[in-house]
Amino acid sequence: MEIQSAFSSGVQGFQKATENANEAAANIYARTTQNQNDLSLENNGSKATDSKIPELNQSIVDLKVAEFQAKASSNVIKTADENLGTLLDVTV
Repeated sequence: MEIQSAFSSGVQGFQKATENANEAAANIYARTTQNQNDLSLENNGSKATDSKIPELNQSIVDLKVAEFQAKASSNVIKTADENLGTLLDVTV
């Protein structure tokens, strides 16, 4: 594997993790805002649904997965950087 492709893989993985984290955070915001609206409807006599709770849990799990994905991608970038430094030390 070339070092440049390792860098590229790490950067692409980090970008994907950022996208996933942003999407999960937006979903969490939407679910919690919806739950607050449901509570106010319930206080006004309407029935609130609990179907949003599993979706909220999934969004929280997705956010945690994105965190681990970002950590793994940063380790790939760090390792590629260390290998490049080692190669430069050997050839100089």
